[in-house]
Amino acid sequence: MSGSGTRYFSGGRDDMCGAHAHHDGWREDYKKRLTTAEEALTAVKSGDSVYIHGGAATPFPLIDALVASTDRLRDVNIIHALTFGDAPYCRPEYSKSFHVHALFIGANVRDAVNEGRGDYTPVFLSDAPYLFASRAVPIDVCLVQVSPPDAHGFCSYGVSVDVTLAARKQARVVIAEVNKQMPRTLGRSFVHVSRLTHIIESDRPLPEHVSPAPSEIEGRIGEHVASLVEDGATLQTGIGEIPNATLACLYDRKDLGVHTEMFSDGVVDLVEAGVITNDMKTIMPGKIGTCLVLGTRRLYDFVDNNPSVEFQTSDIMNNPHIIAQNYKMTSINSALQVDITGQVSADSIGCLLYSGVGGQVDFVRGASRSKGGKAIIALPATAKNGTVSRIVPFLDPGGGVVTSRADVHYVVTEYGIADLFGKSVRARARELINIAHPSFRGTLEKECNKIRWLQVSPSGQAETAHH
Repeated sequence: MSGSGTRYFSGGRDDMCGAHAHHDGWREDYKKRLTTAEEALTAVKSGDSVYIHGGAATPFPLIDALVASTDRLRDVNIIHALTFGDAPYCRPEYSKSFHVHALFIGANVRDAVNEGRGDYTPVFLSDAPYLFASRAVPIDVCLVQVSPPDAHGFCSYGVSVDVTLAARKQARVVIAEVNKQMPRTLGRSFVHVSRLTHIIESDRPLPEHVSPAPSEIEGRIGEHVASLVEDGATLQTGIGEIPNATLACLYDRKDLGVHTEMFSDGVVDLVEAGVITNDMKTIMPGKIGTCLVLGTRRLYDFVDNNPSVEFQTSDIMNNPHIIAQNYKMTSINSALQVDITGQVSADSIGCLLYSGVGGQVDFVRGASRSKGGKAIIALPATAKNGTVSRIVPFLDPGGGVVTSRADVHYVVTEYGIADLFGKSVRARARELINIAHPSFRGTLEKECNKIRWLQVSPSGQAETAHH
């Protein structure tokens, strides 16, 4: 299991400790550190490892200045989790200067990774801060985007804390874009001006993410998932059409809580409707716990200076031991493929590296060990306009297992819910065939019957009699 409790305090001093962080001369410090992006990025040398703040906090002016330095730089390793917008350092013409190293693959770096101009490191998000603290992945320079300092000289990491705090602690140089429009979020989300090496100022809106309205299929999946959510449950849910469809079906629930890696606007709707109260939560009662948010300006305004939202690092928020302490912890995650024994492929499509391990296993393990908890994998039954089944006899060659068949409890498609916990491989096959698209069920049965230990009886009675 990932996320050992002994790792919380690795990686140097926290910014909330020590007299140095509270001295009164921070305004002078700020002025001394103020410069241009071009001047600040001269601190990056050939061979350096450069961390880039992710999500909606990606510091685009600093990235632009870094790429403008390409002529003098060679073999710069660029490290980040999920970032948005253009990633110009991934372009083939810059391959001698920059090499991307993704902890989670977004659309902006996918081609570079799969074409060999970049690397992907599979890691549980709960363990990612330890990668930096242990120097398994060293960081020389950290590029961040923060809020303006408060009266005590503390800037906030704003909409994305996750692994950035750990990266900042390990860097010899920290270059900050201080954006007047970055929300001041609360929790373990602060960095003192004295910890910043160079500062540039900006006043620009954060990138917004608007999820399309759920399709009819996603709406049905959302209804099935929502049927598993009980009053008083604590939810982990991400962004996208299926989480949004699920949240839209929860308006008749009471006293829901949120302990998650990330959330979007749908959570705000349920807070305002009085459905999410966080009153029943065991960990951080009364508060939404998260690592990052991504959505519209309405969401960013909601988290700004909001004491009911606690931003934490991913070694805390995603730690399965901590997650499991929440009563009725209910995790909702997605998949690209699920085989008929319950193995989940979520970061690759065959040999095509697609996304990342992220927090899926952290939350599956945490929720499944919670009293009254439920771990749910939700996905459409088909891909490519109904021509390909996502429930498959075998994962595509090269496809990575993110969540093992022993971890999976519930799998949901638009055709229903497969309850796999405690079931034999034969019984699992029957459950999963029943929620596959009808046009693929016959093929799945034939494939199962070729494998003796997966032979599916016509009725499924023998396998499910103990239930």
